[in-house]
Amino acid sequence: MMVKTYFNPGCALRIYKPAIERKILEFLNRNYGEVALHQICCRHEPRLEAGSLIINVCAGCDRRFRSLYEGISTISLWEVLDGLDTFQYPDYQGLTMSIHDPCPVREKPQVHQAVRNLLKKMNIDVIETKFCGTRSICCGDDFYTKLPLETVHQKMKERANAMPCEDVCVYCVSCIKSMVIGGKTPRHLIDLLMGETTEPQVYDTVEWHGQLQDYIDRH
Repeated sequence: MMVKTYFNPGCALRIYKPAIERKILEFLNRNYGEVALHQICCRHEPRLEAGSLIINVCAGCDRRFRSLYEGISTISLWEVLDGLDTFQYPDYQGLTMSIHDPCPVREKPQVHQAVRNLLKKMNIDVIETKFCGTRSICCGDDFYTKLPLETVHQKMKERANAMPCEDVCVYCVSCIKSMVIGGKTPRHLIDLLMGETTEPQVYDTVEWHGQLQDYIDRH
């Protein structure tokens, strides 16, 4: 039986750059196989048949889909792209960058490797921070509501300051906000792949989480 495959862009990406999901979906259908768009937020019952595979952009979605719902497996978009030889990579001509690996995929070295492979294919030189991959430290955002806001922002600054480069590749939209607050220049992997600039947009922590919660409630 064919595995039913879905692409879920995640709430954060749909708020951040809604036009990108269509481009990715079209690319996957042309180069990977039959992929349907899945738009239910990972915090709600996905209503999918057992054995479904979800391709994720968001690390948080990846963790929730694979751990909360039985019979559903996940793969990151980064692993899918890395396994294909049909993507047209932009050339960043030896741009140096550090990487912040998000918490929800800390235990997935295959994701960390795929991200680094993609950056190499775009001619980006990576200068690693001490705590990366399976030893990565949270960008600070996950502490929102668990600690006072001032402490959360302090953690964001500490994490950003640990990055050797001014430009920091992130692959989580909330990490964009944290790096901006921390004083670095975030570059979302999806933007790098699409040849687009990374826009901080709303990065006030309270306002951003309000925006996210509103979207989650509606989807």
